[in-house]
Amino acid sequence: MPPPPSHFDSYKAALNALSARTRTPLPSLVLAFGVLHELTAIVPLVTVFYGSRALGIGERVVSTIVDSSDTEDNQVKKVVRGWVEEGDAWAARIGRRYGVFGYEKRAPGAAEVPHEASQLTTHLAGDVANAIVAYGVTKARPRVCTRARTDSHQQALLPVRIGLSLYLSPAFSRGVIEPIRRTLIRPFRRNP
Repeated sequence: MPPPPSHFDSYKAALNALSARTRTPLPSLVLAFGVLHELTAIVPLVTVFYGSRALGIGERVVSTIVDSSDTEDNQVKKVVRGWVEEGDAWAARIGRRYGVFGYEKRAPGAAEVPHEASQLTTHLAGDVANAIVAYGVTKARPRVCTRARTDSHQQALLPVRIGLSLYLSPAFSRGVIEPIRRTLIRPFRRNP
């Protein structure tokens, strides 16, 4: 009696067809996608950080958002303010962990100090503001309000990152991953 069809059979067939069409082994293709997906997260973060630092964008954007009153009924400002608060928490967490952005490095194993919202306007200058802008552009989740709930599952550049990673994965696999794999496997092969 043949085994019952799996829910993943259609995915396996599609992935095997993609591997055959791109002439790359499937594990190499998956690894290439993973590496590119992470690179497309880090490179924009660093690029936007240094770009906003060079142009002085971080302080201007953050001060505009922080100085605006909460009573304004502008949905865009509310979303961006949420990004600023989320980015501020991220910058504080990273800053305390590694001693960057003007924060003192926290001792390993020390309890993390909870971040207070009242500190938001007191320390947003320089690299912290640039880090917040970089985080907002590359990592923040837009909040989509509906009647029933608020969704916050989508990253700002996630669709671009996934598309770029999918598009470049076959070439990256053939040009980088496979040569490294062959070089690592070569010493373990038997010579005929």
